[in-house]
Amino acid sequence: MDALLPYLVLLGYLAAALGFFTWLARLIRRRGTAGAGLAAALASYEEAFRVTSHESHHEIRAQAERKTPADSPDGWRRRPRKG
Repeated sequence: MDALLPYLVLLGYLAAALGFFTWLARLIRRRGTAGAGLAAALASYEEAFRVTSHESHHEIRAQAERKTPADSPDGWRRRPRKG
């Protein structure tokens, strides 16, 4: 029995840690605070290590937020099809 005691203690600690993280995940989901924190962390990572990806992300968001479609450089605009 003495040989199994360290394994049982380790198993108990792992079960306690798993239970704590499960409780924490439920609490964060209930409060809805996970999205903003995770988005901020990923945005800072993108800005620091993937500069072109970060710039592209902001450009894509700016394009999506435009109300009217932008004209092409030669002034041509696609008209919706009838029918």
